[in-house]
Amino acid sequence: MKNRNQVFDNVLDLVGNTPLVRLNKITSDFEGDFFAKIESFNPGQSSKDRIALYIIEEAERKGILTPGDTIIETTSGNTGFSIAMVSIIKGYECILAVSSKSSADKIDMLKTMGAKVYVCPAHVSADDPRSYYQVAKRLHEERKGSVYINQYFNELNIEAHYHSTGPEIWNQTGGEITHLVACSGTGGTISGTARYLKEQNPNIKVIGVDAFGSVIKKYHETREFDAKEIYPYRIEGLGKNLIPSATDFDAIDEFIKVTDEESAHTARQIAKTEGIFAGYTSGAVMQAIKQLGEAGRFKKGDKVVVIFPDHGSRYMSKVYSEKWMSDQGFFDSVNEASTQKIEYIK
Repeated sequence: MKNRNQVFDNVLDLVGNTPLVRLNKITSDFEGDFFAKIESFNPGQSSKDRIALYIIEEAERKGILTPGDTIIETTSGNTGFSIAMVSIIKGYECILAVSSKSSADKIDMLKTMGAKVYVCPAHVSADDPRSYYQVAKRLHEERKGSVYINQYFNELNIEAHYHSTGPEIWNQTGGEITHLVACSGTGGTISGTARYLKEQNPNIKVIGVDAFGSVIKKYHETREFDAKEIYPYRIEGLGKNLIPSATDFDAIDEFIKVTDEESAHTARQIAKTEGIFAGYTSGAVMQAIKQLGEAGRFKKGDKVVVIFPDHGSRYMSKVYSEKWMSDQGFFDSVNEASTQKIEYIK
């Protein structure tokens, strides 16, 4: 691993080796010790830097990617940003099919990074020709000299985290981790990390976080795809309306579901209690910790690691916007809008 005090050749040398930070206030009512793996310390501010760099370099090594080629991907925003960043450094063109559920901030950042962006309707079936899955496939078929990353069905998604996130967490906890709690979208982060950790200690409990409106939790429990589980939800980066092969369901012990509203408020709570400006998905994983803690699932001596996938700056038009929160009906007598006032000095 690179020494942080060195001068680096480019930003890609900064991918990985993110810090593990103790959570003190937001978990104070629960037994055990809690730590956040803060993936926003990656240069692209998300865990997706790991898979973008790993998959692209594997494609180069195998001769699949050659100079002048185009990289195409399906993304809710973070993977797209990471791929665009890697493409800039390595000299590839980047085309992204993005869900309309992605925040305006994410879409603007993708354009800024030089990517060609196609925004596709979020609430259509995965096999609908307008879905971002199908649009990316079509663009790949039409574009000569293109490579489709296909993170949802790419085993390298799992490998990237098996070789990086898992060993980092094991070393940072001195092998004392007892629980891993992480959101599951493509499933690569939780699956690769879990595979590595369970090889070191099969007793480590791995808990995935899913959204209401997603099919993942029920599929894990029944191995049956139930389309009746699907309905629109707001959280980005977790849950799915299909079953990604990049999810190793055997490496995950159980799933817990969280709501849009509670996850949004918990993201804001992380900032106010721990000083960590985390994204919407981080709010979701922290909400799962709260639900598990309130159910008495943790005990003294437990070492619980949660993965915070990205940075709050990507959600300024969503969970950190008072207007957006109000428009969603997320403010009530229990969770009120901020009372902090801005004073203008004339």
